[in-house]
Amino acid sequence: MKHSELQSPLKSIKMRQRKNGSSIKHPNLSDAEAKSQKKSPYSLKDVFLTCLGFRMLNALLIQTYFNPDEHWQALEVAHRIAFGYGHLTWEWEEGIRSYLHPMMFALFYKLLALLRLDIPCVMIKAPRLLQSIFSAVGDLYLYKLSFVLFGDGVAKWALFSQLANWFMFFCFNRTFSNSLETTLTLVGLYYWPSVRSSLNKAPSGSRKWGLALAALACAIRPTSAVTWVYVGLLELYLTHDRLRFIFVELIPIGSVVLGITCLLDRLMYDSWVLVPLNFLKFNFLSSGGDYYGTHKWHWYFTQGFTVMVFTFLPFCVAGIIKSKYWKLSGLILWVLGLYSILGHKEFRFVLPVLPISLIFVGYSLAALDERGSRNGAKKRSSCICNKWPSRKQLAIFFLLASNIPMALYMSLIHQRGTEDAMNYLSKEAAKGKVKSIVFLMPCHATPYYSTLHNNLPMRFLDCTPNKGMPTESDRFMMDPVSFAVDFAKNWSHPSHIVLFDSEERHLKDFLISHSFREVRRFFHAHFKVDRDLQASVVVYAD
Repeated sequence: MKHSELQSPLKSIKMRQRKNGSSIKHPNLSDAEAKSQKKSPYSLKDVFLTCLGFRMLNALLIQTYFNPDEHWQALEVAHRIAFGYGHLTWEWEEGIRSYLHPMMFALFYKLLALLRLDIPCVMIKAPRLLQSIFSAVGDLYLYKLSFVLFGDGVAKWALFSQLANWFMFFCFNRTFSNSLETTLTLVGLYYWPSVRSSLNKAPSGSRKWGLALAALACAIRPTSAVTWVYVGLLELYLTHDRLRFIFVELIPIGSVVLGITCLLDRLMYDSWVLVPLNFLKFNFLSSGGDYYGTHKWHWYFTQGFTVMVFTFLPFCVAGIIKSKYWKLSGLILWVLGLYSILGHKEFRFVLPVLPISLIFVGYSLAALDERGSRNGAKKRSSCICNKWPSRKQLAIFFLLASNIPMALYMSLIHQRGTEDAMNYLSKEAAKGKVKSIVFLMPCHATPYYSTLHNNLPMRFLDCTPNKGMPTESDRFMMDPVSFAVDFAKNWSHPSHIVLFDSEERHLKDFLISHSFREVRRFFHAHFKVDRDLQASVVVYAD
């Protein structure tokens, strides 16, 4: 969409104002903010290129491990599709994951192989660089959505908040399906008519684009339906052509996207699999996700989402109150409320509504800017040489000073050992120095073939849910020595063993007795994340 098209709703409002001879403004904007609804000084191309450059740098700075799904549910599957080897976890055997998201990375891997760029350093960095393009699109549409709702003054500060927020920096460029879901949500909301005010209507036909993007988000991650049910009901309530919305747009577009997804999964699974139904049965009807841990119902409100918003929280609350734009604030509350019903909770599950909350931060910061300009003349007349920073400057300093260290620490330092160990083994394997690897650590604690990119025998401890029976990973953590002794009776002697230092203390004699010696040690974390403190990752070789 051209930038001139972005302005068309605003121009039509101004024309109606001149025609009626009245001063009509957006009901959620102050007088100063309404006046700021003029042509933006920034072109969309400049905004996108700025965001793209920032996100690519962001992608290069991410060197830590966050959640197994980034590798095991996306890149590992894509690597298997593209190169013929890679591990599929039990979710793929049960048919509760769609191949739509991994296929995107599989095609990218194929392109790298065709260009003969599938070398260790490229295979490690390239997927997050690809994701940075999608993230930049999400940033652009956050700016566009904020612009059509509140004007340029809010849009630029909403974009600032998105780029400065520590969790967006830490998580948005990771290859989660949640990251792509977040981008699709932002783009889809921009095209969805009911999200906008009656004075700022969406272009004709945009609802179809919104529906297509909503369907695609749900195909990639079925839980995205939580967001789009709210938006769909809002549209159903506000629109005057309900029958057209349901029977001419919603059902046909949803059926086409679902059909294409089912055909792709039929091809990859080699049988008919209805992934959304299987996903619903496992996560909602049988509470299968509770196997991976549960939290109190209020966790998102008191810990999870508040940590993600972090020091932006008071500005978000202020923006919600000041703007009175209940459509979007209601969406945040709806998503957090429904996800709170589930026992298993994770930060990334509610990532799609984090940018929405940052729009309200932008509103709050723009209001500070307005207040400063409103009082500027009085201050200059009373004291020309005022050296005290404005409230807006103090707010920006506070937000940057609190979020930048957090973003850099979590992206560069915390839990980097497992990534560093696999990067090291990938380079060693390329030199022919690695023959086989065993991971004596909790399952899925490291990347796998997608990082190693070498078809060597590898073995990790299985953690497939087994009706209350302890898994290999559980038994190892309960008694590392006994498990390792029994495990070694049936193994083909590996060339390398990888483990955390917390288990190394128990297995030192075992490793020495099997002729293993330490070859590398990588820092992992300063404080406990799961069970014991896993301060470092150690690589042993025979």
